[in-house]
Amino acid sequence: MITYEFLQAYWWCLIALLGGLLVFLLFVQGANSFIFSLAHNEAERELIVNSTGRKWEFTFTTLVTFGGAFFASFPLFYSTSFGGAYWVWMLILISFVLQAVSYEYQKKPGNLLGRDTFRTFLILNGVVGPLLLGMAVATFFTGSPFVIEKGAMDGTGLTPVISRWTGGWNGLEAVANPVNWLLGLAVVFLSRTNGVLYLLNNLSDAALRPRLQRALKVNAGLFLLFFLAFVGIILAADGFAVDESGVVYVEHAKILHNLLNLPVVTAVFVVGVVLVLLGIAYPLLKGKWRTGIWFSGIGTVLTVMALFMLLGFGGTSYYPSTADLQSSLTIQNSCSSEFTLRTMAWVSLFIPFVIAYIVYCWYAIDKKRIDKAELAETEHKY
Repeated sequence: MITYEFLQAYWWCLIALLGGLLVFLLFVQGANSFIFSLAHNEAERELIVNSTGRKWEFTFTTLVTFGGAFFASFPLFYSTSFGGAYWVWMLILISFVLQAVSYEYQKKPGNLLGRDTFRTFLILNGVVGPLLLGMAVATFFTGSPFVIEKGAMDGTGLTPVISRWTGGWNGLEAVANPVNWLLGLAVVFLSRTNGVLYLLNNLSDAALRPRLQRALKVNAGLFLLFFLAFVGIILAADGFAVDESGVVYVEHAKILHNLLNLPVVTAVFVVGVVLVLLGIAYPLLKGKWRTGIWFSGIGTVLTVMALFMLLGFGGTSYYPSTADLQSSLTIQNSCSSEFTLRTMAWVSLFIPFVIAYIVYCWYAIDKKRIDKAELAETEHKY
């Protein structure tokens, strides 16, 4: 029989999967951040923009789906984070809206801002979007200053406000914590690394290839530096544990304990990290090897999923409060009703068909690698 506890875990796993897919699809942002630095002429810049332009909707749609799934399955997190830390989420959304506008208007006749201004917006989204997303996820480990008014949820309180932010920066407090910066920068350089791997796979251009190889070395090295520093710190730091009665308390090295006590999650994490390293190493060792993006991409999804599972399972608060420890959120105290989770579980069975459709569209789009000759012949380009 499917229990309420199973449904809670099931939906947290789906959130973890969507989060992993989103971080992988940030290769679009990462590739865009190289528009001016790697491309030495307009033809090369067009190659990069048109390569990412054929995939940006996947990233944007996944971002919206991730937020919608979180809202439906864990509404208390949505109201707390999106309602209190709204500056962070607003800046993320603004950067993605700028991306969508830039693709459509950069080459429109008579646009007042000019083509390079819109491409600068693409670069801005390529850096700011992954940075803020990484920092927002890092607060799942480091905590945020919010208070949950439990009386508002059962109708006994004097105010209808369920959660409030005690800091005056509405989410921008995250920038004051250097640990959040570590994950934010790790996501930036991971997206740039995956962006390079994607361009190596998707473009056919002899002049760009050696520059992409050099960029891969630099950005992969910086990603590993920031990611390993973040992982090392959170494994050694105090974490936020939850006992059987729902009381939250501080436990030293809680995430490390979860890693040791959840062997399936540990295996997913290790396999994910190994695949990312293989995806980076093979294109560097074998110059013409093109499929690194798929190793690194699958590894990215698995690694992010494992990080989410380390937060949600093992008696852990996935969104701890630094203002009031007992206001911290867990998958048990922040989820929707059993009826809602059960109904949505039936809807979620359509997800494999959606993924299959995306895979088919991806294959159809990438049947032929993009080159300058193709762009010169077609009228349908960004």
